[in-house]
Amino acid sequence: MDYNSTRDKLIIPEYGRNVQKMATFLMTIEDREKRSNMAKALVNIMAQLHPDQRDTVDFKRKLWDHLYIIADFKLDVDGPYPAPLPEERIGRPQTIPYPQEVIKFRPYGKNIAKMIEKATLFEDGPEKDALVKNIANHLKKSYLNWNRDSVNDELITDHLKELSHGKLKLSDDMRLAHTNDLLAKTPGQGTTPTAQTNPRRKKFNPRNDKNSGYRDLRNRKKN
Repeated sequence: MDYNSTRDKLIIPEYGRNVQKMATFLMTIEDREKRSNMAKALVNIMAQLHPDQRDTVDFKRKLWDHLYIIADFKLDVDGPYPAPLPEERIGRPQTIPYPQEVIKFRPYGKNIAKMIEKATLFEDGPEKDALVKNIANHLKKSYLNWNRDSVNDELITDHLKELSHGKLKLSDDMRLAHTNDLLAKTPGQGTTPTAQTNPRRKKFNPRNDKNSGYRDLRNRKKN
């Protein structure tokens, strides 16, 4: 019995063994024109095996590259694209370094640090004061997501000053949003009010409904 373990290894398993056999057969055809035409037919078959990839960039070129790879770069045909080099296949891709950024206060993240840097470029005035206050409230809210036990306006003011290198500060009469307001749920979220949670909403009772036929049905039974 012929087992897969005794057969030749599939170079690109996604196309199956029959495509690999046909690619091997192409190299036995002596007529170059006939060999090229059959290679084009084989590429069309390969395209039918993966119709979901038709919208990808350079779909046809990838199919031709795969055909050359399956044929071990020994296929000599007149294709629409130049044959890839064996070195290009075995070359290792370049390592993509993982982005590492130093975040001084991790509860705030890196984006707020960029916002603070932009805010330092604003000219002094009401617009800058409003922006600084919004940033400070955002710092307080972010800090509360990390630790709800200990947070005060003085701590947030110190962090804002340190993150802005002393360029941003809150005025003495400026007060941040209260902790309860920052932790409150957004309106519209949560459970839908029912007859139990909403005292103004009465439970439907057909006996109290003027438009209900319950009263007429009860009178008919009496008669």
